[in-house]
Amino acid sequence: MQSTEPERRVVVGVDGSPSSYEALRWATHYAQTVNAVVEVIHAWDTPSAISWSGPAIDPEFDLEQAQQRFAEELRAVFPDERPATLQERLVEGDPSEVLIRASEGAEILVVGRRGRGNFARAMLGSVSQRCAQHAVCPVVVVPQERDPAH
Repeated sequence: MQSTEPERRVVVGVDGSPSSYEALRWATHYAQTVNAVVEVIHAWDTPSAISWSGPAIDPEFDLEQAQQRFAEELRAVFPDERPATLQERLVEGDPSEVLIRASEGAEILVVGRRGRGNFARAMLGSVSQRCAQHAVCPVVVVPQERDPAH
């Protein structure tokens, strides 16, 4: 007999930062404990789409770069084999907006504490802060693992 319950989803955002790698590891472990799928999302923006005065950039080139970065990120966390419950989504758009939309119907949203932004002294990155404030499901903010040498 097939279950009519919707599939449980754990959504996690990755951006190539060490804390997003930790978020993906945490989300995968959590999903295994609650028997859920992991929807891993890499959001990317086309710089020319941000402003009319931006440089003319080929959107297909941006897509190819985003696909390559996403594949590298997944290989960095899962060098041998990706979990069978991993669902990969590459989405064009503002990362915080993409993740907030993806939080609808999710069991939990997992993000790294700080992404690839330049404001290193911030306690939370802008994406993690916006997600924590606006997601429609619980949000876990995962810090980067500390280097044991320090």
